[in-house]
Amino acid sequence: MRKYGHGPFRVAVIHGGPGAPGEMAPVARELSRDTGVLEPLQTADSVEGQVEELRGVLEKDGDIQLILIGFSWGAWLSYIVTARYPLLVRKLILVSSGPFEEKYAGNIIKTRLSRLSTEEKKEVLYLMTSLDSAKSTDNNTMARFGQLMSKADSYEPLPRDGERFNFNPDIYHRVWKEASELRRSGELLQLGERIQCPLIAIHGDFDSHPAEGIREPLSRVLKDFRFILLEKCGHYPWLERQARDRFYDILREEVRLLK
Repeated sequence: MRKYGHGPFRVAVIHGGPGAPGEMAPVARELSRDTGVLEPLQTADSVEGQVEELRGVLEKDGDIQLILIGFSWGAWLSYIVTARYPLLVRKLILVSSGPFEEKYAGNIIKTRLSRLSTEEKKEVLYLMTSLDSAKSTDNNTMARFGQLMSKADSYEPLPRDGERFNFNPDIYHRVWKEASELRRSGELLQLGERIQCPLIAIHGDFDSHPAEGIREPLSRVLKDFRFILLEKCGHYPWLERQARDRFYDILREEVRLLK
């Protein structure tokens, strides 16, 4: 757990991966100008473990009800926690979520490969094979794969702020296997029927995760849902030159409305 600003802590930013703690630190710092922000760092190696780990942190350190801002895998995790423990969350914001139905996921890697050079495509395919083998726990392999995916997922990226975090491949593989099954079975989407608070999804038009895979399924199951598409924006809105200011304007407005 990391804390930014002063209490009460009204906002929590939830990182992606799974197993990528610390990547939401720039967002936490920016929003802490307006309110206290929590940055939980998930360590459990199962979906259920991460759900209960996050619930415990929010109950212990958060305000009575919070805004949850979940990024990528953290969007799904925040969605599950909000469905399971609705009294903890006043508003849910999904940033660059993965699609909520399997039919939208098939072209993600194809889209990414189409944005890379021939040599980079070959490297990605080699790395994917390595990650499916005994080398899957090799942090260097995972880091390089992440670099290439980040390149494919970015429209006009800004330099990163130099912050580093330790990606955990074991957490990634174990949690993602369970999470992908939740989507395949339809259980993930059905959880939305239990969400009582407003939900806002923010998504880049250049994100390899298709916007329709979030907008269309969630519009069927949620009572209070808004979808915001950011132009000239990839998977990491706070790192996009053309979309960063708009992204933070949206988040600040949602935080302001909570007060």
